[in-house]
Amino acid sequence: MTRNNSDSNSKIFKTLDEQIDILKKRGLIIEDVDAAKQILLRENYFFLSGYRHLLLKSKEDKNYLPGANFRELYALFNFDRQIRNVIFKNLLIIENNIKSIFSYQLSKKYGFKEKDYLKPSNFTNNPEKFRQVNDLIKKMKRQIRINGSQHSATKHYQTNYGYIPLWIVVKVLSFGIVCELYTIMKKEDQIEISEIYNIPSETLSIYLPILANYRNLCAHEDILYDYKTNRPIPDTTYHNLLNISKLDGEYIYGKDDLFALTIILKKMLSTEEFKLFINEITYEIDVLEGKLKTIKIEKVLNVIGFPTNFKEISYLDKEL
Repeated sequence: MTRNNSDSNSKIFKTLDEQIDILKKRGLIIEDVDAAKQILLRENYFFLSGYRHLLLKSKEDKNYLPGANFRELYALFNFDRQIRNVIFKNLLIIENNIKSIFSYQLSKKYGFKEKDYLKPSNFTNNPEKFRQVNDLIKKMKRQIRINGSQHSATKHYQTNYGYIPLWIVVKVLSFGIVCELYTIMKKEDQIEISEIYNIPSETLSIYLPILANYRNLCAHEDILYDYKTNRPIPDTTYHNLLNISKLDGEYIYGKDDLFALTIILKKMLSTEEFKLFINEITYEIDVLEGKLKTIKIEKVLNVIGFPTNFKEISYLDKEL
């Protein structure tokens, strides 16, 4: 999530020395200026400063907390990078699973040649989605045409058989298009797919764009730790079993934050994959905690939406 730099002259180029001066004037302790300059050069002042909010006195007072150190700021930056890598790896697993499941279900029912599986009649006949159906089919055909020649498997099928089966096509389709594909499927096809995950079809239709959005954030190395989704996920049994507090009738964690994504991963990864995910996230949280001096790790967990007992979700039944 890109933020506006609050410096009054934020759009004017600043040298590394000037960037260091800004940080120092706001109370950030920089013990090794040369090392800090190298970090700012490599990582970009603007993006590094996107993590300063946890170390500031308040939203109104933009100065750093007493004792706040450049190393803490960089540790927060690296923490976000590491959890982004862990999340991205697992999102790619889900992306591959979804593409495989979609291609299997649709090929089984509608055929495996483009002229068969790309028929508009294979999808919803809802008049309100007529345009979306036709637009998405055009997008799919365009991606097949543009990306198909760049992949050996698609070239092989096109050259030797004159068509590209859906289980090959999905490899060249973006995850966003594949997720949108679910929204135009017939209801019975949506249900058949959602039952594989033991998730209601309406809930899966909420999960998929969230997954696609996070996938794009990770791929572009955007700020992740405090990202909020446009649409909250439905309440789950996990919210209740983890005793997550409510405010004005809504759970304060696990609705539109990283813990909401964690709940989706719980539902869609295998049990072993999810346990490994939690172990890796826990490791990164522990590493960050060891580097924080000015603030407590609970402040970070609060921002990313993790309850302090988040690890317990790995021991809860996946089918809840």
